[in-house]
Amino acid sequence: MFLVLERKMRTHQVFPLPLLLVIASVASENASTSRGCGLDLLPQYVSLCDLDAIWGIVVEAVAGAGALITLLLMLILLVRLPFIKDKERKRPVCLHFLFLLGTLGLFGLTFAFIIQMDETICSIRRFLWGVLFALCFSCLLSQAWRVRRLVRQGTSPASWQLVSLALCLMLVQVIIATEWLVLTVLRDTKPACAYEPMDFVMALIYDMVLLTITLAQSLFTLCGKFKRWKVNGVFILVTTFLSALIWVVWMTMYLFGNSLIKQGDAWSDPTLAITLAASGWVFVIFHAIPEIHYTLLPPLQENPPNYFDTSQPRMRETAFDEEMHLPRAYMENKAFSMDEHNAALRSAVGFSNGSLEQRSSSLGKKPSSLGNRPSAPFRSNVYQPTEMAVVLNGGTIPTAPPSHTGRHHW
Repeated sequence: MFLVLERKMRTHQVFPLPLLLVIASVASENASTSRGCGLDLLPQYVSLCDLDAIWGIVVEAVAGAGALITLLLMLILLVRLPFIKDKERKRPVCLHFLFLLGTLGLFGLTFAFIIQMDETICSIRRFLWGVLFALCFSCLLSQAWRVRRLVRQGTSPASWQLVSLALCLMLVQVIIATEWLVLTVLRDTKPACAYEPMDFVMALIYDMVLLTITLAQSLFTLCGKFKRWKVNGVFILVTTFLSALIWVVWMTMYLFGNSLIKQGDAWSDPTLAITLAASGWVFVIFHAIPEIHYTLLPPLQENPPNYFDTSQPRMRETAFDEEMHLPRAYMENKAFSMDEHNAALRSAVGFSNGSLEQRSSSLGKKPSSLGNRPSAPFRSNVYQPTEMAVVLNGGTIPTAPPSHTGRHHW
């Protein structure tokens, strides 16, 4: 009996041991993983959800929001494209798409600087950084060339010329980045992540040249006689100026600042990731949104002709009766008044001839020919409106004014 009880107690003591081992192993795994990340997440992507390194989550959220806004702008531009009627606003639409594509690439490249480095990620970083910025700066330079032509001449280059210029300028940076990777990785057989910060910056000299030329070109967009296009030049100037400031700050921190505060390797990736997100938002806010808004505006209505402008050619002066058709009622009234006036003239002539014959017979003189002239009272018996009075009265025959007595002397 006692042996059975002793065996049961031993089994109850041994049973909780496996459970304690499982709990201890889970606790050890939770201690090894970062706070905020799951158990099955690869260590390479820990920075995307690590609450201890909050910069990755913040930059990830900012870059994700920028990518969504960029996709929305591309969709709006694609949907409203058939409704753009102004040819000067429709020409740079392909260039806008190309610029938005480069901005979307900048937001996407931000995630490559948040996750941990390996050979593939480092190759992507080294190649796409300069190429994407070259694409954006080339589009800005093409836009500055277009706005300068519009401000000075009122017409812009063709769409294929703008896109071709941007792509050709970007192709130079593609060659530079490819050559850098080939010389350092394939020929020297060095790891893709084994590069100095100065080498990374020196490979971006062409991007700096594009940015400087665009900034100088945007200043000339403010000089011209077509003032309605100068707003586009102002936005290009602001965008390039802010981009230049961002580049000066990140290169200073990347080359010298992080080393001075003894955070060289720890802060290199955050510096580059913040630079990409900030540059993308500058491109969206100060260039993409204003340009797309201005492109989608309805076309301006042409100004009505100013008849008081002496610079316009004078209208052909013709006879009044040839240009205006008088109302029929006025024509009939005019014919009636002419008949009545002729009758009055005949009676006046007969009266004057009779009186003159009597007077000449009594004096023995020949009658004079002054009797042929109509007398003044008979000419003014009927109120005859002029053509201008008919026009001013809306086409109706005006009546005689109250002050008209019917008899006016010459």
